Amino acid sequence: MLRRSSDTSTLAQLPKVHLDAAGLDIGSTEIWAAVPADRDGESVRQFGTFTPDLQALADWLVACHIQTVALESTGVYWIPIYEILEARGLEVRVVNAQHLKRVPGRKSDFADCQWLQYLHTVGLLNGSFRPEGEMCVLRAYLRQRATLIEHRAAHILHMQKALQQMNVQLTQVLSDITGVTGMAIIRAIVAGERDAVKLAQLRDKRCAHAEDEIAKALTGNYRAEHVFALKQALALYDAYTQQIQDCDAAIEQQMQAMADDNDDDLPPLDDTDKRNSHSKNGPSYDARTLLYRLAGVDLVAVTGLSALTVQTIISEVGLDMSRFPNEKHFCSWLGLAPHNDVSGGRVLRSRTLPTRSRAGQAFRLAAQSASRSHDTEFGAYYRRIRGRLGPKQALVALAHKIARTVYYLLKHRTPFHDVGAMAFERSAKERDIARLEKWAAKLGRQVVEIAAPT
Repeated sequence: MLRRSSDTSTLAQLPKVHLDAAGLDIGSTEIWAAVPADRDGESVRQFGTFTPDLQALADWLVACHIQTVALESTGVYWIPIYEILEARGLEVRVVNAQHLKRVPGRKSDFADCQWLQYLHTVGLLNGSFRPEGEMCVLRAYLRQRATLIEHRAAHILHMQKALQQMNVQLTQVLSDITGVTGMAIIRAIVAGERDAVKLAQLRDKRCAHAEDEIAKALTGNYRAEHVFALKQALALYDAYTQQIQDCDAAIEQQMQAMADDNDDDLPPLDDTDKRNSHSKNGPSYDARTLLYRLAGVDLVAVTGLSALTVQTIISEVGLDMSRFPNEKHFCSWLGLAPHNDVSGGRVLRSRTLPTRSRAGQAFRLAAQSASRSHDTEFGAYYRRIRGRLGPKQALVALAHKIARTVYYLLKHRTPFHDVGAMAFERSAKERDIARLEKWAAKLGRQVVEIAAPT
């Protein structure tokens, strides 16, 4: 019996849930696989990571009559073997490595794969969610796009640094140097223009600052080494912008194919709401319409959710909410539900645990956007919670509320309706009065409404 701690004897008493289970310990250059001892004379084997080696591993597992496999989510090394085993018809569970306990003095790849196999056999491992089919393809495209945006943002900072080194204070007169005015000026500087007045004439009519003020900010020390750095940063910015456009084309094509498979007869999309306007990093195609056809409900209409945010949520969560028993499980999976430490029947501490969930982070970003709205239900909800718990807890609570809303819309396919800030405040006041009346009744008292002083 493989032991990981002094109390593993209790594990031996657990019933075996998955009799045809295997465990894989995956590294960059080798993979260790363990199967039940009665399936092969050599129940633990080592394989390489080349594709023929992975095919040989799959053949061995099939020959051992394995039906389900558990493996750790180690970097990106697990993806090739996951796809090969899934193509062979095996059930593959990707396990969070943090959920596996380590035993001092017995850490080895040989022991790890056996430990994974045993824990999976007794049903103590839960697999991470991985979307299926076309949704998995969409998620890969969107994650690649997010990576490209991060890389492009770094080169925007490089352009700002080069301008500062030349004492060109473009950031003081422009809110965004990658806007129409900023990019026109930067390209002219790279092309050789040094006259501040001529550069200021490239100002877009929508710019808030006048030409003379912009010309003053553009009077700088155009040293050759700084202009060279600006030129290279601009070239890399343009290269990543082109890559993002190519990625948008692939995403649009994928979403179009997925939307065409949805033959639901949907009513026309009400596109009169302009709260979710086009952002700098937003998709270059009509993502809102495609998302509406794909999900069967307009999630972009939800306060705080943009088309880009909805794309991220759908690709990470999927469209099938039936795998979550209720909205509480959904929010807990997102990392938006409080974690309670209970001892002796008392809650010692309640906090939201840190999470790396991309969907959970998307809901937090949506909460930041919704918190700035003044005439919406979500904005009023945030301000009400902020008064009691502070801004940080209020943002998490608002993200939790937006997540519950998305869960309900996807599950029941009902349109979103914002009751407004005034209706929410009125309803909240009525609930407060009802709660006070209940408390007063327990004390043998009653609540009497008095007129506010004039």
